[in-house]
Amino acid sequence: MSATGAGARRHHDDTPDTAADFERLATMPKGPEREALAEKLVEAWLPMAHRLARRYRNRGENLEDLEQVAALGLVKAVDRYDPQRGGAFQPYAIPTIVGELKRYFRDCAWDLHVPRRVQELRNRVRATIQELAATEGTDGSPTVAQVARAADMSEEDVLTGMEAIDSFRSLSLDAELAGADDGYSLADTLGRPETRYDTVIARESVKPCLNRLPEREQHILYLRFFHDMTQAGIAEELGISQMHVSRLISRSCARIRHQVEAEPPSDRIPVHA
Repeated sequence: MSATGAGARRHHDDTPDTAADFERLATMPKGPEREALAEKLVEAWLPMAHRLARRYRNRGENLEDLEQVAALGLVKAVDRYDPQRGGAFQPYAIPTIVGELKRYFRDCAWDLHVPRRVQELRNRVRATIQELAATEGTDGSPTVAQVARAADMSEEDVLTGMEAIDSFRSLSLDAELAGADDGYSLADTLGRPETRYDTVIARESVKPCLNRLPEREQHILYLRFFHDMTQAGIAEELGISQMHVSRLISRSCARIRHQVEAEPPSDRIPVHA
């Protein structure tokens, strides 16, 4: 019995007769000799794996990457194939290799993670649009209702699939916008962080806490942080020691920090009418 089945017709030149090698592989224990024979079988069937990979070359992925994925599927097929079950290797290997390629497109080819259900909707919608364009002579842009009737889907699912069609590849922020003739890119439309927002939030959060301090402590903080006076200058103006000024500043700042951290974030910024 050959690897392609007794009396089976060969439709391609990449289906070698390796039945004897597979029979021998099935009886060999694990070790270098078995690995060498398995590698020989993979090399013999690699042209078939590459042929299967070429079926998917027009889907936006590099052909070399697809051939590597197909080769991985072939390695799995060689390792798992059992000739004692009576089936030929080729019909066993093809679903394994094609399944590996489909998993690659499902799990790895998308720039962003998309749920499997959405991927399947995208594939159904895409295939239906192509079919409508071929059979009904549409311009490639049938209505949502037409696609829904042809694919036996709800219009909501069709809309989800249509959105996913354009989500397979992400758009670079450096890409020039459509219609722009001056190099204006998507990045130019994005806002930039404004560091002064943090200052505004901090100031508004501190205000009510400052108002709750004793008047003398408010005055000391005002002289220190708004007039940039030294502790010695404040002590001289108020007629107290510099050490006492230092203790008052530290105590006031600690009290304000504790009060701000204890307040819920929603209560830190006053809402003005």
